[in-house]
Amino acid sequence: MSLSMSGLAAHGDFAAIPVLDLSLADDGSTLPGFLRDLRTSLTQVGFLYISNHGVPQSTITQLTDILPRLFSLPNAAKEDIALENSPHFLGYSGAGSETTAGGVDWREQVEFGTELTKIWQAGSPLYERLRGPNQWPRELPELQPIVHNYMQAMAKLGQRFLGLVATALELPESAFLPFLSDQHRLKLLHYPEASESAHSSQGVGPHKDSSGWWTFLLQASPPEVQGLQALNKNGEWIDIPNIPGTFVVNIGQAFEVVTHGVCKATTHRVLSSANERFSVPFFQGVRRDLTKTEALETLAHHFRQSGPSSESAEGHSIDSAFLKGQYDTWGETQLRTKVRSHRKNGRKFYPEVYDKYVNDDT
Repeated sequence: MSLSMSGLAAHGDFAAIPVLDLSLADDGSTLPGFLRDLRTSLTQVGFLYISNHGVPQSTITQLTDILPRLFSLPNAAKEDIALENSPHFLGYSGAGSETTAGGVDWREQVEFGTELTKIWQAGSPLYERLRGPNQWPRELPELQPIVHNYMQAMAKLGQRFLGLVATALELPESAFLPFLSDQHRLKLLHYPEASESAHSSQGVGPHKDSSGWWTFLLQASPPEVQGLQALNKNGEWIDIPNIPGTFVVNIGQAFEVVTHGVCKATTHRVLSSANERFSVPFFQGVRRDLTKTEALETLAHHFRQSGPSSESAEGHSIDSAFLKGQYDTWGETQLRTKVRSHRKNGRKFYPEVYDKYVNDDT
């Protein structure tokens, strides 16, 4: 299925999320139309579905099937891999332990990264402490190879997709690859059933993705379980239902900077509901040493002439430290985001910058 233009209103805003069939990029006769639709998605929506993406169904099914088992582990097993053990912010955090947009997120999660050794030493940039090994639950040893295989497949898909994005934006196919990091990140997410008497409906609050270059989301619950929404330019929340066989793909903040706002990172949120929900976002990593100057100047000649696309007032107000220029490197922006979101962990491992980051309202 190619992009359905019926999802775009006459004034250019979106009322639905387009679906792009990646197999159309493999045929010379359908490639031009695919690239045209991809460009429309990049510049007018910031969100899209991709189908026929090439990730083996067995790789997806193995991960989807193990999620209920992971989150059904005893509390003691989850605490053994608690995020609070990790200066790299990798591990388990419970529902209500993370905040977004000033509100408490009602979800539990386990965060993993590309498996790397620690390299940080005193005198190195503090953000290099984000690089390091994962924590794995001893009670579920089969999880590690399943996550490893999935991350490898997503990294491969992400690199292929970036080439298509570059081509759609009339750049060399490899134009965006130098911005990528040695570490991608993955979250396994569980949104428990909501009870209005117990907590708010915020699964995760309104935000622009700050953890990666692009995000590739697997909605791992049945299609009837909804909750994901994107904010269009009119300030309307648009549902993003689960379409089997697809990934939801969206722009991250660093990509918005590099494209000078031509490709906007679209604000989105997840609402809790009466049904539990599982999802798996893969965050394509950005180099930690990427400076704001490099991000703005590398492709400035190409994007400045187009001018930034518009967005709603609420979207413009979203906390975006790197977008608004307060921190010089992507790595420090990432560290700030992690400390603000997981304050117990931030206070424990980063006391020297804790007060600065939590009191910095960009």
